[in-house]
Formats: sequence, structure tokens, C-alpha cells
Amino acid sequence: MTIDEAVGRMNYETAAAELERTVQLLGKDQEDLAESVRTFERGLALARRCARLLDEAERRLSELAPAGERPPGP
Repeated sequence: MTIDEAVGRMNYETAAAELERTVQLLGKDQEDLAESVRTFERGLALARRCARLLDEAERRLSELAPAGERPPGP
């Protein structure tokens, strides 16, 4: 299974938690360049997944809001 396939199955909460762990891992000194690149690639996939899920949620809320009204914000 590729990184994108694994990440593509995650819900928002799981992907966001994994992204946070990935960012922390990237903040540590890693001796292996190849491992650092793989970690970075995973982080990008997780960030894209989170953004996609947030966009979908925003679209759904917009569809539910009556015409002319803004969906509830944060």
C-alpha cells in the first residue's frame, strides 16, 4: 500500500494527529536522509488529506445553509 492509499483511508482526526506526530518527528535530528524524505512525503500526504476533508466539510455545510446565509464558522 502506498503512502497516499494509506493516508486516503484516514478520517480527519486520525490524519491530523498523524500530521502532528510527523511534524514533531521532522523537528528532531534524523541521521538518515532517505528516512527524512519519506517522513516529509508522508507529512505532505497527511496535510493534503486534512485540507481535502476540510474542503469537503465546508462544501457540505454550504449546501445545507439556506441561500444567502453563511454556514456557521469556527
